[in-house]
Amino acid sequence: MSTWRNWSGLETASPSEVLAPTDPASVAEIVARAAGTGRRVKMVGTGHSFTGISAPEDIMLRPDRMIGILEVDRAAMTVTAAAGTPLRVLNTELARMGLTLHNMGDIAEQTVAGATSTGTHGTGGVSASLSAQLSGLELVSGEGELLRASRTENPELFAAARIGLGALGVLTSLTFDVEPLGVLEAHEQPISWAEGLARYDEFVADNHHVDMYWFPHTDGMQVKTNNRLDNEPSQAEPLSRLRAWWDDDFLANRVYSVINRVGNARPDSVPRLNELAVKFLSERRYSDIPHRVFTTPRTVVFKEMEYAVPRAAGLAALREARDRIERSQWRISFPVEIRQTPADDITLGTSTGRESMYLAFHVNARTDHRDYFAAMEQIMVAHGGRPHWGKVHTRTAEQLAEVYPRFEEFLTLRDRLDPHRVFANAYLTRVLG
Repeated sequence: MSTWRNWSGLETASPSEVLAPTDPASVAEIVARAAGTGRRVKMVGTGHSFTGISAPEDIMLRPDRMIGILEVDRAAMTVTAAAGTPLRVLNTELARMGLTLHNMGDIAEQTVAGATSTGTHGTGGVSASLSAQLSGLELVSGEGELLRASRTENPELFAAARIGLGALGVLTSLTFDVEPLGVLEAHEQPISWAEGLARYDEFVADNHHVDMYWFPHTDGMQVKTNNRLDNEPSQAEPLSRLRAWWDDDFLANRVYSVINRVGNARPDSVPRLNELAVKFLSERRYSDIPHRVFTTPRTVVFKEMEYAVPRAAGLAALREARDRIERSQWRISFPVEIRQTPADDITLGTSTGRESMYLAFHVNARTDHRDYFAAMEQIMVAHGGRPHWGKVHTRTAEQLAEVYPRFEEFLTLRDRLDPHRVFANAYLTRVLG
């Protein structure tokens, strides 16, 4: 019997059977057979969700034989990828064709199916989540039926399955809206807590994409703004290989790994280590094609909780989070990340119907996260927050129904597409009932 484990080590499962389908027809055959025998099926991705959303409790489907670009429509400016395609592969292939996504998160290891199903997002832009950049999808329902959905075909399914949590079917392909490959200019700079909060609205108004970090136990923040240039990709001015290695590999991964090991062994040293990290922050500007600006390599393993609160409540929630941290005995070595997204129309999208601010809380994988995350969650919930589906939270179906106006619509669609709960697991039972 094999063991499945997610990236952070928080979730494990022991599937009774492991299969690697090669195409939608083989997925449909497996699901239909499972439905007829009362078994459950779960397609896993790369395990970058911190929850058990993709934990395979019976039949596990591996995605590694369903990878690659399936279709390019330059007239419609769309690209269709097989569901198991890692984002890093999609980004590289798009760039090779002179194309890019509009926005993306900062990690590119997830499969496109896993990233969209959990609501993976970036910050700013006209579309922030990967799911909001979909124009079509294909999935196998709980009875083994292959279905297609887009803005005009099966629109109710399209609205829900863009962030379907793996509860509506097994995604087999996704069609993304794309743009001509351009250049992003990144500007990173250290600022104080007071300046960061005072100028947050200004940063958002004046830049295409804004990502901020606050280092607990300090007054230090970092702000990164990304803006589109009219330059051709050949005119980009990326970091030198040495500077990129020093900042993004040596300092951000290797040195930070050592700092976390020291912090785990001596928690009382964390505030001083965070002050040291703030002193290492420096201002830098560079430009490159989008995925090289948006995404960064992450080798330090961590655990994460992230909540989307209404944009107007975001800074108040952040202030309360800092106050609670400072009144505690916790020693938090990871920064708190602050991002914002426009509203979307996805049924269970964390930004559905409202502009949102996302507050993300991290700890080292070896750190006990429970008290810290519980306190932060209490603050976020008090501000009407919605948890990221792929990150640690304790919300239940009854509680989630209060913050999602279309929650019952999703449940009704789930009853129709997966009446036998072929795709259920413990996580989905908690959050959907």
